[in-house]
Amino acid sequence: MPGGVRGVGDSCTRGCDHGTLAGVAAFVVSDRAAQSQPSSAQPAVAGSKIAFLSDVPKARLPKGVRWQGELYVMNPDGSGRRRLARFASGFTRPTWSPDGRTIAFERRAGPIGAPPPGNGRCPVCHVEIFVMNADGSGLRNLTGKTGGGMPAWSPDGRAIAFSTTPAGLSIPNLYVMNADGSGLRRLTQDPIHAGGASWSPDGERLAFVSGVQGNPGDFKIYVVNRDGSDQQQLTSGWPDDEPAWSPDGRMIAFRAYRDERPLGGRRWQKMLRVISADGSGERKLTWLSNSDGSFSWSPDGRRIAFVSDRDGNDEVYVVNADGSGLRNLTRNPGRDGHPVWSSDGRTIGFVGRRGGNRDIYVMNADGSGQRNLTRGLHQPAFGIAWSPAQEQSG
Repeated sequence: MPGGVRGVGDSCTRGCDHGTLAGVAAFVVSDRAAQSQPSSAQPAVAGSKIAFLSDVPKARLPKGVRWQGELYVMNPDGSGRRRLARFASGFTRPTWSPDGRTIAFERRAGPIGAPPPGNGRCPVCHVEIFVMNADGSGLRNLTGKTGGGMPAWSPDGRAIAFSTTPAGLSIPNLYVMNADGSGLRRLTQDPIHAGGASWSPDGERLAFVSGVQGNPGDFKIYVVNRDGSDQQQLTSGWPDDEPAWSPDGRMIAFRAYRDERPLGGRRWQKMLRVISADGSGERKLTWLSNSDGSFSWSPDGRRIAFVSDRDGNDEVYVVNADGSGLRNLTRNPGRDGHPVWSSDGRTIGFVGRRGGNRDIYVMNADGSGQRNLTRGLHQPAFGIAWSPAQEQSG
């Protein structure tokens, strides 16, 4: 089992194969737009956008460069696609501010594999949190040399939680800063990795993942107040990660590894579990895919979309919040995963590996109307992030 919040938490959106966190950052934003052809008749969320990440094909990379990510935004029918930034990290998907006007994302110093500068320091290992407007303007580095990853906006849009390891410390902990990068505050004092924050809907608490001293691969789910007080451990399994609050704030869903010998007799199978926000009533909902344990709450909190390989292939399923109503939505021989609900609950975006490429698809919440939105991009896409429905700017 890999160590570190990113390894066990699987927050990375494309395999966490791009390096480690250390070094310095200097980035260049591209103003060159890549346009796409709109797809047919896919229902769109009024005023919404989709941000996503993409890999630059190896044939287009400079000599010696192994990987380079880019940040894009497009309309929910696939039209209006624009590249906003280069050197985006593939660890964590971008995240929208609650008003839908700003995108927070991780950036590196440059493409993976680029030669180090004269001082020998890795130019791409260090990740910092940037924000920019949805139209590509207003790029700002919020964390600077402090670095940081896995940004999470507070529901009121005034703060961003993230994980980082400032100078002088050896392990990452959970921090909060104002939305403009000021007012940095450390929330946790954990002796081992802490991060992967999820805000409660009222913005008063955060659920997060923290390791156990002496066993870096053993992670539990904790909650803490916004000011860092009243930290409580909720789960006791081994290991647990990816906490996500239900829309009503009563439950926290999370991913867990258990040796319960599910169908197929495999050991250490991923599963989706839920627990009450006070730590009571923990229970298993369903089995997840070991290769893609992604899941997403529906906006009304009644269902959860997730990935399972119970039929021998990764597919997107939905299940009711009480564990009933299991249903396979994608039913495709290709591998599908990373489902994300649109903010109005009518549409689900997902990543499909069909026809030799990794593309972003959307479908109706019942599985109908599956459409490829990034076919014309001609490079692998991942890291879907829907903007809030109330965003009305073009």
